[in-house]
Formats: sequence, structure tokens, C-alpha cells
Amino acid sequence: MREAGEIRIEELVGEAAEQAAYRLMHQLRHHLNEADYRAHLKAMRAFGYRLFGLFVEDDLVSLAGGYILHSFYNGRYFYLLDLVTDVSRRSQGYGEKLLAYVERWAEEQGCEKLEITSGLAREEAHRFYEEKMGYLKASYIFRRAF
Repeated sequence: MREAGEIRIEELVGEAAEQAAYRLMHQLRHHLNEADYRAHLKAMRAFGYRLFGLFVEDDLVSLAGGYILHSFYNGRYFYLLDLVTDVSRRSQGYGEKLLAYVERWAEEQGCEKLEITSGLAREEAHRFYEEKMGYLKASYIFRRAF
């Protein structure tokens, strides 16, 4: 997708694209070093993880990643796990453009909805999802570490 010859959005595939995405993913997932990122990404790809990038000129500015899943509750849906815009480029509409693209892509893949998980402390992200993008809070997620 190209807009005004300046912005493009594409699925990130291949080692070079995945390596370039680490810088942004690390802004969201601070605990990941590059080796762990690559190992997790390889394992996630085996289960269908898709990663999309928004570029301004040739600069990767935003990432979105997740899975197409099926459940009794949601039917076929896209589960968005990762959405991040470079800290220096936030509040310029890039996250909104990328999420809208992923929504259209998911719908084209036969998904009935898109579901997002966001940490409790990420209030700015919650405002973005609810106020800018029209998402509704639907549930809580409960977790126990082993």
C-alpha cells in the first residue's frame, strides 16, 4: 500500500526485514534481547504469526503483529499481540494507519473481528484503542506463571 509516495505498509518477511524490526519491537518488549527476539519470532512464525510494518520513505516507523485464530467465542479472528510506533514518531497517525490496514487485511482473510491484548498500565494505549480506533473493553485476562 502506498499513499502520496511517502507511506507504505507491507508484511515483513525474510531475515533482513525481521532483523530491521527488532529496534521497534524492543521499544515495546524491553525484556527481549536480539537473540531472544529472533528465537521467539521463529517459533511464533511456525504457528502463523504475521508481522506488518509501516514505512515512511524507507524508515520503518510502526509494527503490528499477531495471529489468525479460531475460538468458540470469537469464531475466526485476528489476535493482535504487538503494536508499536517508534517513540520519536508517535501521535502522527502512523499507528492508526497501520491498525486500520491490519483490520482490512484480517477481514480479507475471513476474520470476523480483531482482538487486542494490552497491559493494565498502558493507559495511553487504551485511550488510543478506545477513543481513536473505537475498540471496546471486552474481558480481563488472567495469568499464572509456572
